[in-house]
Amino acid sequence: MSDDFDLDDLKAAMTAATPAPDGSRKAENLALAQKNFDQRQGSTDETRLTSDAPKRGLFRGVIEMLQTFPAKAALTATTAMVAVGMIVYLPSLNQAPGLDDLIRTERDVVVLEAEEVVAADLADMAVKEERLSKQRVQSADAPIARLAAPQAEVALGYAQPAPSPEPIMAPQEGNTEAFPEADSNPLKVTAEEPVSTFSIDVDTAAYGIVRNSIENGYLPNADAVRVEEMVNYFPYDYAAPAHGEAPFATHVTTFQTPWNAGTQLVHIGLQGQMPAVEDRPPLNLVFLIDTSGSMNNPDKLPLLKQSFALMLSELRAEDSVAIVTYAGSAGQVLAPTPASDRATILASLNQLDAGGSTAGQAGLQQAYATAEAMAEDGEVSRVILATDGDFNVGLSDPDALKDFIAGKRDSGTYLSVLGFGRGNLDDATMQALAQNGNGQAAYIDTLNEAQKVLVDQLTGALFPIANDVKIQVEFNPAQVAEYRLIGYETRMLNREDFNNDKVDAGEIGAGHSVTALYEITPVDSEARLTDPLRYGAQEDGDGSNELGFLKLRYKEPGADSSQLIETPIIASGEASAEMQFAAAIAGFGQLLKDDKYLGDWSWGDAIALANGARGTDAYGYRAEAVQLMRLAQSLSAQ
Repeated sequence: MSDDFDLDDLKAAMTAATPAPDGSRKAENLALAQKNFDQRQGSTDETRLTSDAPKRGLFRGVIEMLQTFPAKAALTATTAMVAVGMIVYLPSLNQAPGLDDLIRTERDVVVLEAEEVVAADLADMAVKEERLSKQRVQSADAPIARLAAPQAEVALGYAQPAPSPEPIMAPQEGNTEAFPEADSNPLKVTAEEPVSTFSIDVDTAAYGIVRNSIENGYLPNADAVRVEEMVNYFPYDYAAPAHGEAPFATHVTTFQTPWNAGTQLVHIGLQGQMPAVEDRPPLNLVFLIDTSGSMNNPDKLPLLKQSFALMLSELRAEDSVAIVTYAGSAGQVLAPTPASDRATILASLNQLDAGGSTAGQAGLQQAYATAEAMAEDGEVSRVILATDGDFNVGLSDPDALKDFIAGKRDSGTYLSVLGFGRGNLDDATMQALAQNGNGQAAYIDTLNEAQKVLVDQLTGALFPIANDVKIQVEFNPAQVAEYRLIGYETRMLNREDFNNDKVDAGEIGAGHSVTALYEITPVDSEARLTDPLRYGAQEDGDGSNELGFLKLRYKEPGADSSQLIETPIIASGEASAEMQFAAAIAGFGQLLKDDKYLGDWSWGDAIALANGARGTDAYGYRAEAVQLMRLAQSLSAQ
């Protein structure tokens, strides 16, 4: 080293030896990690901006590299680095006479800075290592369903300590699922409010969501449990109407309530007529497919494609299929095509990819326009919306969607909704669409469920035999002190709505069965929860032995005026296996909702009742329900 050696040159050389922090590379890595995390969560939204910036200072680039090492390895590496640094500096002292003090001072500053930075980061890494160890221990003891890695924290280089274990696993943070909020139907005093009115419901989405939750290790949100949809998920062996009679037969039976010895169940069963396959009219189907970014999960768009491929096998040559997609903007990807041209339809399905936002309004408008162009006299037109329910662009409010669909249903084009995937399932929107589109809502989480909905029950789902079906029951206060309708909270109607043909209600499809249950308390029962009034309405009735009177209204497809069916409710006391199984499923749903009217009736009681009333169970649906009860029992005990 020469006498005119410049200290600035020495500092520059030292700085050059230290790797400079690469801010752009760090930002790219963080963006990639966040992108991978979002995709695993069912969303391909843009990566959120981060406030992290590259830190400055001598050795910072090396320290950033060391943060990727375990604490012990980092300690070894940094010790070696300090030793190497001393070796580099010490020889230079002999090469620069006259600069000893200056260099020694600079060396001391450099070494001190290095020691302080290394000490601080090693302490930080030690804390992170301890957190990670605790996370491993807690994960090893947690239920299997809790073992999903916290990807966002892993992307940042460490894992936060796990929260204290809870009895039941809740859905992951960031879950944006929405369900209609409705309290369970209250107990009614017959003398004060003898009339109950509601719309029938053949949707099955709630059962699919309940099953998916339980099979993934946690009990479902109480608002996701709609008891009537759980009961009506199963086919029942009710007698069908004779040829030439009403499109459905009505069956009313009373029997002992399984969960309360002092009450009875009034079981109402409707069975739709099943026409011969060759008698059904041609079908025009518009597949309205959500291809937004949130559908980029194996249980969403890929399962949707497989499900629709199964459905094609049930269509006939005179049926037609069109495909409309929406993501950012809506568009027709398949013009109306004969169902016999399976290769063309499948090719259009298989080319679909997920990406972009969810333009729900534009998609619905395009689908209805396509269906109207396909419609001809005597044919049935149906839009089948397949989505995870994440309507985030356009008409997204359930009330606004209700008004839009209500304005379209009179055209004769019905709307059915199929839900796929979890995490951002907007069940409230799906319900608003299906209920007001004269269609059915179902949730598909497996190919087996697609087989049930789109193959085994396709005729009932797509071909209506009765529209705007309403039920009204008037209970006799001389016989019945109290009653409550089990389920149907989102289907309640005002008393005056029953005779108003402008009020929309549910539909019954070909071969469909519908079940409704009331729990009633006889006037002389010790199970009665309310005292008779000293003043006011009296429980005199008309002296009849009737428990009540059932009235139904329905419209034939295309008709504007309804027809009336009336049936007295008489105590019978006989319950078939079909009725007992329906009661067991109603009890299952109420246990999930922690219903206050079940008393000490237990999971074991529900399992025993359902297991003893499974009957033939050709496809194993009832056996599956028993297994779900057993899993729910175990989850509730945690």
